[in-house]
Amino acid sequence: MNKKICFIGHRHIYNYKEIREKLYNIIEEEIKNGCEFFTMGTHGEFDEMALSVCRELRKVYANIEIEVVITSFKEIEPIIDHDPIFGDEKYIPYSDVKTTMYDIEEEYYKRKIVVSNQQMIDNCNTLICYVNKKHNPSGAKRAMNYAKRKGLQIINLYN
Repeated sequence: MNKKICFIGHRHIYNYKEIREKLYNIIEEEIKNGCEFFTMGTHGEFDEMALSVCRELRKVYANIEIEVVITSFKEIEPIIDHDPIFGDEKYIPYSDVKTTMYDIEEEYYKRKIVVSNQQMIDNCNTLICYVNKKHNPSGAKRAMNYAKRKGLQIINLYN
């Protein structure tokens, strides 16, 4: 299997600038070590940060593939910005990356994220996460523990 990395973390990040810098350096190092595939969700600041860093690094390393896992088709609907001067402008989220949705239609809404996280982990060999191990309960912590049971390499950026 080619090296694949997924990202999972809490919805809110403390020390944003410090964590972003660490994340950038780790992802760049992984790219230099041959990783070309990165996947993340859409439900929090850590997901947004991971996507932002991957997009930034793709400008330097054009061969990397970025995949965003969605849990609802609403996440990819065009966003219309109503500007009184320039008029309406349509923005399509994730138009520059691959999107995927796992078979989760039958799952309860909150369970959709858990199942999607597990499937991301099942398809990767490294997890980069932002997880407070003392935080209970936490979907991010459950996902990290699932990754441990699956034998993934885990890089946790939480201090």
